[in-house]
Amino acid sequence: MKKLYLFSRLLLISFIISISACSDSSPVAPKDSSRIIEGVDFDRLFAKPGDAEINAVLSEWATREVSAQRYSELSVSSLAMGSSPGKLRIVSHTVGGVKHYGAIAVPEGKAARSLPVLIYAHGGDDGFSTDEIQLIIAISAANADKFIFVAPSYRSEPLRTKGDTLISAGEPSPWDRDVDDALALLNVMLQTTPEADPERIGILGFSRGACVGMLMAIRDPRIDLVIEFFGPTDFLNVFVQTVAEEALRGRPRDLPGLDFLNAKLLQPLKNGKLTIDEVRPELVRRSPVYFARTLPQLQVHHGTADDVVPVAEAERLIDVMRSLGRTAPGFESYLYPGGGHNPLTLTGSVDRAFAFLGRLLPAALVAL
Repeated sequence: MKKLYLFSRLLLISFIISISACSDSSPVAPKDSSRIIEGVDFDRLFAKPGDAEINAVLSEWATREVSAQRYSELSVSSLAMGSSPGKLRIVSHTVGGVKHYGAIAVPEGKAARSLPVLIYAHGGDDGFSTDEIQLIIAISAANADKFIFVAPSYRSEPLRTKGDTLISAGEPSPWDRDVDDALALLNVMLQTTPEADPERIGILGFSRGACVGMLMAIRDPRIDLVIEFFGPTDFLNVFVQTVAEEALRGRPRDLPGLDFLNAKLLQPLKNGKLTIDEVRPELVRRSPVYFARTLPQLQVHHGTADDVVPVAEAERLIDVMRSLGRTAPGFESYLYPGGGHNPLTLTGSVDRAFAFLGRLLPAALVAL
């Protein structure tokens, strides 16, 4: 019960971060039959991408520089990791020319390349606290000393420690450059942490972070598995069309990432400062479904009554994965009747997620 209680606290934090002050309204299909919304041709903007567009995104991703550069260890503090002592490192590095911060927790006294890596990809727009890392470690106490835990901030957002708040530099780029930041921190960790096994890497992501986690795994074949809770999957689907229409008509929802999409893409498109051909790649590169063929082992959790990211986003991903012939055990999906945008409402998701994560551990080491 204590383990479940602590895990519930962690997931509640993730839930609060991910929704901030989100709207309670449920998405509905755009009603404008002309499909011209405030001068924007929605049929063209949200058409499914062809091979050329998908390959152009893949080519652009290949040019991204995510190596570990200008690494600095800012602080090291003691941290209990189950029954073993550990160290929590706060580090900085540069990625894409901007300074970035992250947290790395490592148990002490472990052999080289002996530990798998778990990346925590947070939700929401408000950064994260190292308290969240400590909660993850606490609820996985039986196996906490068998993992290295890595948590990136995203550019322009805070990383809160017990004694400081560090703001990663750069302009916000939800779901896109978030991936660059997280992959660069992973590279920093691998180059500075000899205990890490680069062949056993998993991601636990919530909401925004769930999409980030899937995109990370698509771009980096070293990642073995992703556990995603209620993440967006297709920025060309009905949900984003509805949100975009509301924003163009001057009624934007309070959703994580929407300020960026509205200010940097939708309003410039409406005002003629950007073209549809310039905006479409921004939507495609945020949509894991169009690159799902390269996803590793994946577990999906989504509530049918989610009023922040609708269950249709999970259903879209499930349909694509099934069309690719992906089934259990490599692909698992769970839709929870009546569940909302809160892991605490997804009954059984806790046990399922930790069982899936246990695949990174040798069978003899998994605590029952």
